[in-house]
Amino acid sequence: MKYSRKEVRERLRKTLEAGRPVIAAGAGIGLSAKFAEKGGADLVIIYNSGRYRMAGYSSLCGYLPIGDANAIVKEMGEREVLPVTRDTPVIAGVFAADPTREMAHFLRELIDLGFSGVINFPSIAWVEGELRAGLEASGLGFQREVDMIRIAGEAGLFTLAYVFTPDEAIAMAKAGVDSVVAHMGNTVGGSVGQPHAIALEAAAALTQKIVGAAGAGAPLGMPAFWVRHDTTPRSDLIGPDCMGFRP
Repeated sequence: MKYSRKEVRERLRKTLEAGRPVIAAGAGIGLSAKFAEKGGADLVIIYNSGRYRMAGYSSLCGYLPIGDANAIVKEMGEREVLPVTRDTPVIAGVFAADPTREMAHFLRELIDLGFSGVINFPSIAWVEGELRAGLEASGLGFQREVDMIRIAGEAGLFTLAYVFTPDEAIAMAKAGVDSVVAHMGNTVGGSVGQPHAIALEAAAALTQKIVGAAGAGAPLGMPAFWVRHDTTPRSDLIGPDCMGFRP
């Protein structure tokens, strides 16, 4: 790996202690990653959805069975992002519910390539209703993401976890996640985004509930807030779409 879990946490802790927000930038291509680093991003994150965004499709394509999510992220890292990112930890979006991979082995492959951390994406937590119930009953549910985060942390990778509810935040905190990320939904606006978003005030309230639930369980104590607005009520930002598009 490029940076160990301990090294990433220390880098981010220094950013926070300096009174600066932690910025994690999504990168859909190597050029986005290169200039995110030049712009001072603290982390660069690769998602399978980034490939679809850069091809002109909705980010939600990352949730459809039209590609191997983990293979896409691995290839993007190996061939595009890692070679051009010199001094910034690169995080892999891992689809933990993938039953065709032995997760500990796959995480070792990511470490060997030079990834410094992981985040649970695509996440089953975004799926609701009968489909979610069926996935959970089939052993393909959110617990696999919790287990992946635990295994990754034990392997020395920095870990972030997307969560949508306080209960999911608690589960990830108990697994030892380094940073809980309150997910506020899909990108809004532009040519491929949704027409409506959660209101900023409601997003802030939900984020505070999630942060409160996670409590001291997340060792870094650095919950982040994904927004698609001009302002944010928190100091930390993960910007997959809003940054991944723009070199």
